[in-house]
Amino acid sequence: MRITEDFVLSDRLKRLIDSELFVTQDAAEYITGLRELAEDIVRARETIRRKSRVFKALSHPTRLKILRLLSVRGMCVCEIMVILNVTQPTTSHHLNILKNMGLVEERREGKWVFYSIADSKLSQNMIKLIFYNH
Repeated sequence: MRITEDFVLSDRLKRLIDSELFVTQDAAEYITGLRELAEDIVRARETIRRKSRVFKALSHPTRLKILRLLSVRGMCVCEIMVILNVTQPTTSHHLNILKNMGLVEERREGKWVFYSIADSKLSQNMIKLIFYNH
């Protein structure tokens, strides 16, 4: 199957179409499909960026440990510090990242700050996916 010159394709795609490994019979349909996929990626750019930031927040072992602890029960920062054997600034840094992503929420009682898993579908699903799907 030969592609007409009306389509602007990279040499690599032209070679794929000409290779006979190409499964569709209609090059125009193929090009339209590629364009639609590219437009979908552009439309989803903000959603993809948000999801990427959530995965980045989950990419540090300390943050996963904190989420594991909070999946058992809400805790004060001092409890998390003791269990993980990390400093208060380190604990607060990781909790702030998780809070900014909407995965944990804080509750203040005087000078004490308690954290728990956020009551959102995203955070609940992430906890199930990370810790309870073996």
